[in-house]
Amino acid sequence: MGSFFIVLPCFALHLFFVLLLTHFTSHTLSFCNQHDSSALLHFKNSFSVNTSSQLDICSSTSFKTKSWKNGTDCCKWDGVTCDTESDYVVGLDLSCNNLKGELHPNSTILQLRHLQQLNLAFNNFSGSSMPIGISDLVNITHLNLSYCDLNGDIHSTISHLSKLVSLDLSGYSYEKVGLKLNSFTWKKLIHNATKLRDLYLNGVNMSSIGESSLSMLNNLSSSLVSLHLANTGLQGNLLSDILSLSNLQRLDLSHNQDLSGQLPKSNWSTPLRYLYLSHTAFSGEISYSIGQLKSLTHLVLSFCNFDGMVPLSLWNLTQLTYLDLSNNKLNGEISPLLSNLKHLIHCDLVFNNFSGSIPIVYGNLSKLEYLSLSSNSLTGQVPSSLFHLPYLSNLYLSFNKLVGPIPIEITKTSKLSYVGLSENMLNGTIPNWCYSLPSLLKLSLRYNHLTGFIGEFSTYSLKSLYLSNNNLQGHFPNSIFELQNLTALDLSSTNLSGVVDFHQFSKLNKLGYLDLSHNTFLSINTDSIADSILPNLFSLDLSYANINSFPKFQTRNLQRLDLSNNNIHGKIPKWFHKKLLNTWNDIWYIDLSFNKLQGDIPIPSYGLQYFSLSNNNFTGDISSTFCNASFLNVLNLAHNNFQGDLPIPPDGIVYFSLSNNNFTGDISSTFCNASTLNLLNLAHNNLTGMIPQCLGTLTSLNVLDMQMNNLYGSIPKTFSKGNAFQTIKLNGNQLEGPLPQSLSHCSYLEVLDLGDNNIEDTFPSWLETLQELQVLVLRSNNLHGVITCSSTKHPFPKLRIFDVSNNNFSGTLPTSCIQNFQGMMNVDDSQIGLQYMGTDNYYNDSVVVIVKGFSMELTRILTTFTTIDLSNNMFEGEIPQVIGELYSLIGLNLSKNGITGSIPQSLSHLRNLEWLDLSCNQLTGEILEALANLNFLSFLNLSQNHFKGIIPTGQQFNTFGNDSYQGNTMLCGLPFSNSCKNEEDLPQHSTSEDEEESGFGWKAVTIGYACGAIFGLLLGYNVFFFTGKPQCLARHVERMFNIRLKRTINRATANRRRMN
Repeated sequence: MGSFFIVLPCFALHLFFVLLLTHFTSHTLSFCNQHDSSALLHFKNSFSVNTSSQLDICSSTSFKTKSWKNGTDCCKWDGVTCDTESDYVVGLDLSCNNLKGELHPNSTILQLRHLQQLNLAFNNFSGSSMPIGISDLVNITHLNLSYCDLNGDIHSTISHLSKLVSLDLSGYSYEKVGLKLNSFTWKKLIHNATKLRDLYLNGVNMSSIGESSLSMLNNLSSSLVSLHLANTGLQGNLLSDILSLSNLQRLDLSHNQDLSGQLPKSNWSTPLRYLYLSHTAFSGEISYSIGQLKSLTHLVLSFCNFDGMVPLSLWNLTQLTYLDLSNNKLNGEISPLLSNLKHLIHCDLVFNNFSGSIPIVYGNLSKLEYLSLSSNSLTGQVPSSLFHLPYLSNLYLSFNKLVGPIPIEITKTSKLSYVGLSENMLNGTIPNWCYSLPSLLKLSLRYNHLTGFIGEFSTYSLKSLYLSNNNLQGHFPNSIFELQNLTALDLSSTNLSGVVDFHQFSKLNKLGYLDLSHNTFLSINTDSIADSILPNLFSLDLSYANINSFPKFQTRNLQRLDLSNNNIHGKIPKWFHKKLLNTWNDIWYIDLSFNKLQGDIPIPSYGLQYFSLSNNNFTGDISSTFCNASFLNVLNLAHNNFQGDLPIPPDGIVYFSLSNNNFTGDISSTFCNASTLNLLNLAHNNLTGMIPQCLGTLTSLNVLDMQMNNLYGSIPKTFSKGNAFQTIKLNGNQLEGPLPQSLSHCSYLEVLDLGDNNIEDTFPSWLETLQELQVLVLRSNNLHGVITCSSTKHPFPKLRIFDVSNNNFSGTLPTSCIQNFQGMMNVDDSQIGLQYMGTDNYYNDSVVVIVKGFSMELTRILTTFTTIDLSNNMFEGEIPQVIGELYSLIGLNLSKNGITGSIPQSLSHLRNLEWLDLSCNQLTGEILEALANLNFLSFLNLSQNHFKGIIPTGQQFNTFGNDSYQGNTMLCGLPFSNSCKNEEDLPQHSTSEDEEESGFGWKAVTIGYACGAIFGLLLGYNVFFFTGKPQCLARHVERMFNIRLKRTINRATANRRRMN
């Protein structure tokens, strides 16, 4: 009996361990549910696994389904979690598994009814729709289907998942194919999923969800912790209370450009840690209440419309590690309180209007790694303390107004890698640390006032070096050729001198960008027999580099080449032709202009966008050269010797300039297929035929220049409303017929030159509606009638050059027009430097004018150049007083008319006048003495009139010779030899009445001369009319017989070209 009681405790202990083992085995070592295991295997087999690639966003790709094998416990499979009691699968994580295939609506994964967590993020479901059956997983709390290429509407049944705590359906961009969430589904989801803590819908199309629907988020104020709605197409005005949800810690509404709103102005005391509103339309001031967000670590308000000053309270957010206020309209000074942000790692204030100096407080910012204050209006010097921050790696202060030297001292343990100080006014020399700092990868000091020599580099970590546009001097540093990691080098416009052997750059195998342009004293030797091997070079700029021969180089894929403005002669080498056609598939820019190249031009590659060979000696027929250049935007072949028919511009061309060549033939109507044309310049060729009428219908065309050709027919009548024409130059052709009234549709027109044609019409007063017109030239046509302006309130308000000379206009001078020439009345004395019409790099407005008696082409038109030329017409009456109000007028030519009366006193007010020609008229009275006060007057022609009295002396009048007054028999005094001692000595002026009574007036003389000398005129045609000398008598003949004898030297030259 005693032994029994001894054995009993042992048995009980053994039974206890058996029961314990049984319990442990049944719950810890159990196999998963057979139904779930089968469903998982079916799911696996419905997809392929892409093992050859990996998404960048995935730190690693595990291919978890590799461990899924039949007959094994699915609870031990990678990515699978089972419930320890029921053996059902409750968790599935196949994120970053590279699954590829269609996610079927009846996928077996939807049979896992006990599933609580499902993560299929970062797979490729090939644009599948989101399965409606997902709503059957009613126990699910965490659902992540982000970035797995799902497409279509999110069904409203997703709202059945009432236990959701975290939902992530994010995609890459709502603008592309992806998921779409409508307002109805949104409302049901927010109403039912009351436990939601984390909601991620980045990239989902939510553009149909309005302001009222968004306000439903207030229903989740007690639960919502993270809300990410970036790049969803949200629009309208967001109420500020969404930003004040009581438990919200993360909020991302960025990249919704049409979503507006303002920051809460009060009661913003929330646990918010991350606030991202970048790339939205949020505006107004950054409210002072932002200082209440004491937990804030990340604040990103970039690319918004915030203005005003940064509130001081922001600098009290001592937990901030990431601050980005870039690309706004913030102003004021950067507060020294910035030093409070001792945990700050990233600070970006670029592209604002901050002013004042950079505060010297950076010693406290010991964790700062990134600082960008570029593109503001900061002044003062660069604080030396910046270069003692131990972790600062990125420093950008470019595009400011900083002065003084670059600090020369830097901490020995500096981690500076990227330094940008470009576009300031820094002076002094480049400090030594720029050449020796081991961590330095990029140095940009462009566009400053730095002086001295470029030192020798002793560290070879540098990848990018930009020193262009400084006042540096000395020779090119040879140590640059030791920078084996260099990928970009820009030493353009640096005043370097000496000779650089281009072949040396072969040492820089990684070099991709090289710019040595605009160095007047530096010569690039390209005469090496051996090729320069630059395998990674994609951009080469050697313009203005004193090159005499085409450089020999080999590179895999050149993209940009500029060898313009050198002295390269001969033909383009054959290897270049071959590379362009067969190897350089990505080349888009070639500029070989302003050299002495000759021969055939290279055939442009398919993808070429910019091709300029202007100002060379190229020859040949290029009519079919550009057939395959489908992407060509700019083609400039001006000033060469090309012959034959014009090449047809590619459909996508924008700038097309073939001026100053020897092209012949017609202008094809296929030019009108280039609907994107902005500039068409075919001037100075030998083109014939008619101008295609359809050119007037091109809505994008700004410049149409076909001057100095042999074109005939009428001007296009098809200028459409709303066109973009700014310059139309058709002068120097044989155009005829009336002026098309559709020109009045060119509301942006600034220059209209139709001179030297055969146009027959009255003055186009309907052009007065063109409010932008500055240059109007109708010279040397067959225009007639009276010039009047009356139909609009302000006719020709900006006109500055008005030339209707050498026509048959009659009546009085056009006072009704002149009195409205506002552009000639206003003088801008504040203008600094020379400014020209037009800002286009591919075209300069030009005009031919008579300046001081000589024909002159202005290849660029100064904005201050104002002239009126009404000469060689049949105007009568007196000079209107209102001309004296054209205070900016530089030139006035009223010669060869029938103007009577005296010189109006108001002409003495034209203080900017440089030349005045009133010759060959019927003016009387004394020469206005006040004209001597016109300090800029350097040319005066009053000849062939009836002036009397003493010629004024002093100032400008002392510079004028006899030619200025010839034909005025009643004048005396210098520069004439006859002096005027007193009234009696003055020659008597015989009036026209006396002449008529004697039967020997000037008209009779003219008629007699014309009849008696007509034979002599015909014999002396070449001498009389082609010399271009003033012939007042010719004007009298024209008036008497109502004929036009118009042959100026320019006209004669043009006609000779046409006959050839």
